[in-house]
Amino acid sequence: MPTLIVEMSAPTVLSKKFLQPIDRLALIIMVVLSLLIGIVLLTGDTTRPRVRDFSWQDKYISAEDTAFILTFSRPMNHASVKANLKITPVLPEGEVSPSDVPPIEGKISWAGRKMAYTLLSPIPYGNDYQVQLQGAKEKIPGVEETGTVMEPFQATFHSRDRAFAYIGVEGEEQGRLILYNLTQQQKTLLTPADLVVLDFQPYPGSDRILFSANDRQNQAKGLLTAQLYTVTTGLSFPSPDQRSPSQQTPGKLDLVLDSQNYQNLQFDLSRDGQIIVVQRVNREDPADFGLWMIPADGEPQPLENQPGGEFLIAPDSASLAVAQGQGVAILPLNADAEPLDFLPKFGQILSFARDGASATMVKFNTDYTRSLFLVNNQGTEEELLRTTGSIVNCEFAPNEETLYCLLTQLIQGEEYREEPFIAAVNLNTEPDSEESPVKPLVVLPEQRDIQLSLSPDGLALLFDQVATRPASPIDSLRNDEGQAIATGRLWLLPLDESITSETPVQLQPEPLLPGFLPHWLP
Repeated sequence: MPTLIVEMSAPTVLSKKFLQPIDRLALIIMVVLSLLIGIVLLTGDTTRPRVRDFSWQDKYISAEDTAFILTFSRPMNHASVKANLKITPVLPEGEVSPSDVPPIEGKISWAGRKMAYTLLSPIPYGNDYQVQLQGAKEKIPGVEETGTVMEPFQATFHSRDRAFAYIGVEGEEQGRLILYNLTQQQKTLLTPADLVVLDFQPYPGSDRILFSANDRQNQAKGLLTAQLYTVTTGLSFPSPDQRSPSQQTPGKLDLVLDSQNYQNLQFDLSRDGQIIVVQRVNREDPADFGLWMIPADGEPQPLENQPGGEFLIAPDSASLAVAQGQGVAILPLNADAEPLDFLPKFGQILSFARDGASATMVKFNTDYTRSLFLVNNQGTEEELLRTTGSIVNCEFAPNEETLYCLLTQLIQGEEYREEPFIAAVNLNTEPDSEESPVKPLVVLPEQRDIQLSLSPDGLALLFDQVATRPASPIDSLRNDEGQAIATGRLWLLPLDESITSETPVQLQPEPLLPGFLPHWLP
């Protein structure tokens, strides 16, 4: 009998436990989940594709930034993305965007769910931009036309402000380095009044400027005591590979190279901002003359190469071109290293293309003319023009299809005179074409002492015009020929990409500010 009682009570106990409230809740949850899983399996995933990441979100873009990446949550139909992607400038508040505003052109490439959009030309500076993508569909294997439409995507990024630096000529600005933010219409004095700036170059981040300067009293006495400094600009443009760069107050000075034992002459800053090359001469031994290299956070060291004249660091930041004797030598930035190449027919190097594959050089001909050559790294040498005047400077447009040059032409008369002009040189002109590759843009007054600077987006030129007079002991501003700079004016020349050699009308420059030696910030 006891055995029977035990056998009958077991199911009763189990039944009571099974009917506990928590068990009933668990059963209900399992049933609901099973139904949901079944619905999903029968109808498919109804969530919509979306953009998971945009590499330029709220970043400041420079001419060095050539492509952004969109990362999607699902594989996408490539054609639908291309057809629906729009990149347009954000116009000021209250201004209606016209329907014919062209998008920022580029080419698309894919790697799985990531899409890269490579710009065909640098982004114009001084604007905000909007990226929009709606109506694009996901990619379904074996099906071309159908697919879930993605969630609408919209994001913004910014290009750097249009800004440049120059040397002042009037009042308290005389001889001082000045930053002018053209986008914000704001001027900032960067250097103190006791320094006279001689030359300068901006760092790639636009946050600092490297410059050479003399003490104002020594400058007036004609003493060559120029030292190298850096100064902060106060600009902060977080690039795509930066989270949030530190904001610095403008005008913070740091001494880079003193002039105690050596006289500092010309200098150049590498494209990556990591190396400075300076031409120096020993004050006690003039035969000790040559190039020195200053690495970032390193000590100055002589390169111990054959002395030369004008030089430029190549865009690879690992070599430089130096005028030596009867040619131009290409040297590695290593002490005692052998030259990489020697170009015997050229006497001067003017500029490198952005990718470093081409350079402009000047040949001094035996008939007293000068020739402008385009030289590439494949050994091709192409003569672009020959002139009886001078070839002062040339800069490559970002697309590397045009050169903007400062040239002079010889004016016939009783006295030797040269008339400067700014010209566009078409690098795509066929060698046998009757069309001249040179298109004059602006003819300037009879003055050779002109500095030219092309904006990083290739849309404007800055140049200066100065008036000189014989120098007196009290004059601190002087040009390379020792004359005093009395006044100076900066000019802005907007560029039109549609200009050809057949365009009859010259461009009209716009007057900007008193000053000289303008340089656009990168």
